[in-house]
Amino acid sequence: MKRRVVITGVGVISPVGNNASAFWESLLEGKSGIDKITAFDASEYPTQIAGEVKDFHPEEFMDKKEVRRTDRFVQFAMAASKMALENAKLEISPEIAERVGVYIGSGIGGLATWEEQHSTLVEKGPRRVSPFFIPMMIGNMASGLVSIEFGAKGPTSSAITACATGTNAIGDAFRLIQLGQADVMITGGAEATIRPMAMAGFCSMKAMSTRNDEPQKASRPFDRDRDGFVMGEGAGVIVLEELEHALQRGATIIAEVIGYGMSADAHHITAPPEDGEGAARCMSAALRDAGIEPTEVGYINAHGTSTDIGDKAETRAIKTVFGEHAYHLAVSSTKSMTGHLLGATGGIEAIATAFALRDQILPPTINLENPDPDCDLDYVPNKARKAEVNVGISNTFGFGGHNASIVLKRYEA
Repeated sequence: MKRRVVITGVGVISPVGNNASAFWESLLEGKSGIDKITAFDASEYPTQIAGEVKDFHPEEFMDKKEVRRTDRFVQFAMAASKMALENAKLEISPEIAERVGVYIGSGIGGLATWEEQHSTLVEKGPRRVSPFFIPMMIGNMASGLVSIEFGAKGPTSSAITACATGTNAIGDAFRLIQLGQADVMITGGAEATIRPMAMAGFCSMKAMSTRNDEPQKASRPFDRDRDGFVMGEGAGVIVLEELEHALQRGATIIAEVIGYGMSADAHHITAPPEDGEGAARCMSAALRDAGIEPTEVGYINAHGTSTDIGDKAETRAIKTVFGEHAYHLAVSSTKSMTGHLLGATGGIEAIATAFALRDQILPPTINLENPDPDCDLDYVPNKARKAEVNVGISNTFGFGGHNASIVLKRYEA
């Protein structure tokens, strides 16, 4: 028998709020966190806008010495993890430590550290490169340091599947609890890539919006006038817990995780197939795993990046999986407000989906002013909407053809 798995705590660092409540309130208000880049001088870049995390002070969550020895993505992960554990009211005592694991992914890892230390190497020579360079840069260090900080001695790993990372991390952590290898998992994604190299690389791909004069209108999933995605940064971390473990300690349950699916496009390094068949297989696998019919799904938090091919492919995939029911469910992209957090996006969007089920209100897709004729579903345009929804899906699809979906259900005792 598969064990039931529930969400008992959440933590968020995002362009629209540095805690879960502020994040959710901003989404429901349709507030955009996208603006001109302040992290560096982007005046020579075709894209000069991003969803930056604002007013983040890592020393509020970590020792000052550790702040100096960690990359920004790890600082985000540590902050979100601490908030998630506090929200779950869970203290990792020695008695349960071996049954608590960590599974936090990052698509790119310590890019800021890499840039800074490479400059040091070129300008000052190899002897001046920091001894902390490697542990600061490697992508698994978010999981590693969260494990060390909170004494979690159970299964600990990390996912690296580009933009599917956060969802793969949550799905894999879900499996570990289902199969009895852990009772609690701290899981999600963290990313901090609003840096010169990442921006230059994505600009060279012509993948990002150049709507620099209207930053808050630049991310416009499913809109006819979209011209690319907008990069964001942050972390979304959730506490997953085996149901009986949560009930025995009187935890407040936010939502239940009931299914997980993943697939490969086996098509192209950056582009999905136009018919979205890989994404369709992924969602179908998640529904089979959950043991539910497509008609039971009421909401999809879409990958919805605001790219021409991506939005169309996901729309076609939804139609393939849900048939006529595709026109009777709601789909929205919260990336219209947060931008695309790459490896962290699955974390914050799982939280948005869980909150939508808990509160029975759906976050909007803002900036949807002129719908693309090929994107003809209900994308909850521009304003949040009250709705009776029992089951939701969170989709994330990444470079390399990685697809991941999780199915969440409103918790019922």
